[in-house]
Amino acid sequence: MKKSSFPTRADGAAIRGLGQPGYYPRFSTMRQQGAWDEATRHTVVARVEQTLRVRFFSPEETALLEAIVNRILPQDDRAEERTIPIVPAIDERMFKNELNGFRYEDMPPDQEAYRLALKAIEEMSQSRFGAAFIALSIFQQETLLKSLHDHCPDPPHSVWKAMPVHRFWGLLLEDCVTAYYSHPWAWDEIGFGGPAYPRGYIRLENGLPEPWETDETRYEWTAPPESVSEWDPEGVPPEHSSLHGHGGSH
Repeated sequence: MKKSSFPTRADGAAIRGLGQPGYYPRFSTMRQQGAWDEATRHTVVARVEQTLRVRFFSPEETALLEAIVNRILPQDDRAEERTIPIVPAIDERMFKNELNGFRYEDMPPDQEAYRLALKAIEEMSQSRFGAAFIALSIFQQETLLKSLHDHCPDPPHSVWKAMPVHRFWGLLLEDCVTAYYSHPWAWDEIGFGGPAYPRGYIRLENGLPEPWETDETRYEWTAPPESVSEWDPEGVPPEHSSLHGHGGSH
């Protein structure tokens, strides 16, 4: 899971620019739109100016999926108005029942897979922590999701006997990453200038930058202190000391 990108030095906010994470704080993909053709410009600008309406997931499923996505791809380092809408993009694919080009024979259709998985994650949360997933601490949420990532659902759930947990985890990650990195604000983060049509890329060798690209500016990043990635087994906070034992039953 991606670590939240909290700069560790005082000038981190200034380096990032206006709520924009990454090593290219002064770069803006949208400033390149004068070099795009009309169709490209229309497609890319729409991703910034139009947030898709959620139509497939119920309000409860949407809130749960938002909480899950926020742990897989945290955006704490972004200004609120520059948060990339991942769940609406996933919902759009589900609403249109579009495939990613394939489906494993041991997996149900994607729409069904999401419904089953969200229900299972909520029930796992209630079973393990006695609370809804959206009400859990970051540490608890990440601990539960890490068990899915590790292909060892904890606590076990019947859904993962019928649907391979690693298949769903891969599906979820693919959808999250696709939604995130198809957005111009993510391109700003990695210094990508977007579709270079009809201008084209001209410096294809030796890693040379294009004339319109920005130099990289590095700074230190770290995860938030409550993140699972920041704790070793010996350093789990006292209030979470029984996480791996379901209150001592495991």
